[in-house]
Amino acid sequence: MTNFDAGEQTERGFQKQGNVFCATRRVVKSKFQKNSKGNLRQWKNVGLGFKTPKEAVEGSYVDNKCPWTGNVSIRGRILRGVIRSTKMNRTVVVRRDYLHWVTKYQRYEKRHRNFAAHCSPAFVVKKIGDEVVAGQCRPLSKTVRFNVLKINPKGKQRLESRFKKFQKF
Repeated sequence: MTNFDAGEQTERGFQKQGNVFCATRRVVKSKFQKNSKGNLRQWKNVGLGFKTPKEAVEGSYVDNKCPWTGNVSIRGRILRGVIRSTKMNRTVVVRRDYLHWVTKYQRYEKRHRNFAAHCSPAFVVKKIGDEVVAGQCRPLSKTVRFNVLKINPKGKQRLESRFKKFQKF
């Protein structure tokens, strides 16, 4: 019999993965894998060359909006940016800097756009300034349409970048 872990139960409603029956008394052959703790857990590979984080497989968190353990598929655009805010619960604000060509002056001007992205509990460490790769998914809330797929810590950002990156105006 699997042990019940009340550590993840922080919401008012009971949090569980939709397809996994957590009160089973016998171990049946199923499409769900067991993690190292012996608990049944459902996870998937999102594809597109992104690896499933170890925390998504081994962890015990429950998140319906997680691309690995929830009911969300990644399709459409893949965007890269820098984390600007982590104040929201499981959501980060990402800033994308880009250059816009002004034909009158034959020069580029710096512009930026912010977008909100859902950050799964599989990513334990996330700080302002970390580089993020986010994939487009269905609308998760009023403003969130992207899901974080990869986080590069601030010190280990792209070394192969050939272009100078700008931070602020």
